[in-house]
Amino acid sequence: MTRSLKHFSVWRSAGGAPLPEGLAIAVEESGFRRLWLGGAAAELTNAEQALAETENLWLASGIVNIWGEDAHTTAASYHRLEERYPGRFVLGIGTGHPERFEQYTKPYESIQHYLDALDEDGVPEERRVLAALGPRVMKLAAARSAGAHPYLTTPEHTAEARRTLGPGKLLVPEQTVVLTADPDQARAIARPWLARYLGYVNYCNNWRRLGFTDEDLAGGGSSRLVDALIAHGTADEIAARAGAHIDAGADEVCVQVLSESSDIRPEVHALGDALNRWEAARAR
Repeated sequence: MTRSLKHFSVWRSAGGAPLPEGLAIAVEESGFRRLWLGGAAAELTNAEQALAETENLWLASGIVNIWGEDAHTTAASYHRLEERYPGRFVLGIGTGHPERFEQYTKPYESIQHYLDALDEDGVPEERRVLAALGPRVMKLAAARSAGAHPYLTTPEHTAEARRTLGPGKLLVPEQTVVLTADPDQARAIARPWLARYLGYVNYCNNWRRLGFTDEDLAGGGSSRLVDALIAHGTADEIAARAGAHIDAGADEVCVQVLSESSDIRPEVHALGDALNRWEAARAR
């Protein structure tokens, strides 16, 4: 019988492309609660692929971007998945980055209009979440969705997010990880990946709110910033870092594996084992 983790999922950037062969099955076999698909397209075809390949794994979009994906198409895709795989899909939406979309204007009002369209098309509030970093969108997530899905944050941010959301709302932060005990190797893998996010004003503003300085954000990111955002070490050390979000008030943490290999299934299995040990120790 497959083990079932209570608090942990896997996050994987996918866009509209098919998932790597066997990934969804490995996530389910390793006991993870859910698979979050980053950069999901409105048609949600890769989510449907993962649902078809697995028996009980839940899926979520993390996120469908409101600027590039039509709300009515997204709603129709949600209903298709709900009809075929009842209760196994949660719709995550968000505004993304102003640097990537020319039409990025009035994001707060625009996401409200997108939510209005989802309401019109019958997507229930309890089956959708919002990408949120700052307090304004976090409050909107509490008011008009099941909760929030912050990305590239710290347990300190998770604690503040919980205070803003209040009790009873879903809080699912993403935690990026590099499974190696060599910190220099981990930073060498993490820095090129992190570099693109250092060009996004919404992330930089959020990190400044967390106490990081312009010096931390320069030159590909200081080691202090890299280490705070991207957990590295042994599987058990990473499990403890991911678990810190749970202790800070998260309901679920989705781990995103960075690796020199395109096949992350070995890391998924190792982290599943370590996170199971963490949950067992916490329950004692």
